[in-house]
Amino acid sequence: MDLLLGIDVGTSGTKTALFGTDGRAVASHTEEYPMYQPNNGWAEQDASDWWDAVVAGVGSVLAKSGAKASQIRGVGLSGQMHGLVMLDRDGRLLRRSIIWCDQRTSAEIEQINRLVGEKRIIEITANPAMTGFTAAKILWVQNNEPEIYDKCAHILLPKDYIRYKLTGEFATEVSDAAGMQLMDIPGRDWSGEVLSKLSIDRALLGSMHESQDLTGTVHARAAEETGLCAGTPVAGGAGDNPAAAVGAGVVSEGVAFTTIGSSAVIYAVSDKVTIDLMGRVHTLCASAPGKWTVMSCTQGAGLSLQWLRNTCCAPEVEQARAQSADPYYLMDKMAESVPIGAGKLLYLPYLMGERSPHPDPFCRGVFFGLSAIHGRAEMIRAVLEGVAYSQRECVDVFREMGVKINDMLACGGGARSAIWRQMLADLYGCPVSLTEADEGPALGVALLAGVCAGVYGSVGQACEAAVRKGGALQPDKGRTSAYEPYYGLYKRLYRDLKEDFELLARMP
Repeated sequence: MDLLLGIDVGTSGTKTALFGTDGRAVASHTEEYPMYQPNNGWAEQDASDWWDAVVAGVGSVLAKSGAKASQIRGVGLSGQMHGLVMLDRDGRLLRRSIIWCDQRTSAEIEQINRLVGEKRIIEITANPAMTGFTAAKILWVQNNEPEIYDKCAHILLPKDYIRYKLTGEFATEVSDAAGMQLMDIPGRDWSGEVLSKLSIDRALLGSMHESQDLTGTVHARAAEETGLCAGTPVAGGAGDNPAAAVGAGVVSEGVAFTTIGSSAVIYAVSDKVTIDLMGRVHTLCASAPGKWTVMSCTQGAGLSLQWLRNTCCAPEVEQARAQSADPYYLMDKMAESVPIGAGKLLYLPYLMGERSPHPDPFCRGVFFGLSAIHGRAEMIRAVLEGVAYSQRECVDVFREMGVKINDMLACGGGARSAIWRQMLADLYGCPVSLTEADEGPALGVALLAGVCAGVYGSVGQACEAAVRKGGALQPDKGRTSAYEPYYGLYKRLYRDLKEDFELLARMP
């Protein structure tokens, strides 16, 4: 049986999954690793942890499945977007990776706007200068660690570091590179103008490919370390969200998906470049050739629920351990016992600053209305609702831009929560379906690897062969009406607190 391997370098761990050509998972393994926060608003990871996780993951899925490495027709790579990996001339890591949710680069945003121009950076890269994007991180190293920057010979994204470790090639592809803020998005290639104005040498960056292109083959040393066969094709792959789109079958206009992982993303495909000049959502290149995406990103979505679990829900964690259950399942049941509005408690999910629909590195998480009557159940419900409100706010921007959303798919760990999916359906006002596969980006890049290897004729054909949808949850007009006043207050709270967030950030 022919198999396809998908590797997704996530924030909390790397998922390695083996699939049949019908898209069904044969085996999967997730290897976790830490995130480092040396200062408030900073976020880093050690890229060597990612490679160790890949080695462990490949070994695990081959052992679990009993498959032979020779059955694997191709490898696809996905990963957290916007991260900065820096290597010296010998391919050695120069520092920990500054990852997507890091917010240290506010001064560099001003620098980009001064050097390129606020309007011009949007015209070229389809997005305003963003603290989370890679370009600002590169400038931060230029400004603050010049001795490291002087030694830098290669700049890679997280998944592209794994490509280098597998193949020895320095390469990337359009969907992930589009989030670096160094690309001409309409032209689907590096922007000479941006690179020149930011003093970034083009030679530091990898070669550019489409997502289904061949970017190298597994070399002998990587084969020895991982157990893969030397010569196995490695496809361009995709950033985590474009990969999840392929895995959900979202490769044409009208269909969108919401994924709730550490962050939450809404992703819709467009046949043309559509830009929000206010920078509330992102326009990037899609993994399907000749298509673009409009994408939002809420930084602290599933992360908010994880934080609440770790900080306040020790009894539920202990009960889950005793029952061999998932603590999130018990937390869902608690939330279901609380009416809409969480007892007049609202939550703003800005634990790591925000990107969509508020590009604001200074905002922080807020419980509003907290009183002595509230317990863990109300707090859980408020977090779920707050994340759902943030997604509705992004959908409102999509519709304002003329982006069609008639059907919504849900994926990611948070999509397993039926109460969360129902909140989304009620707030979006459209059906929300669950994808049958639970492997998300790993499936998407496995399908891209299948196109690369000739298993499928195109990305669309791969999705037709391998992607299946589950049942849809329908919106309820009564619940939608009940949410509206809370949603209106939720939106107002950010506007009221915006200046105070910045004041707090500047306090010693």
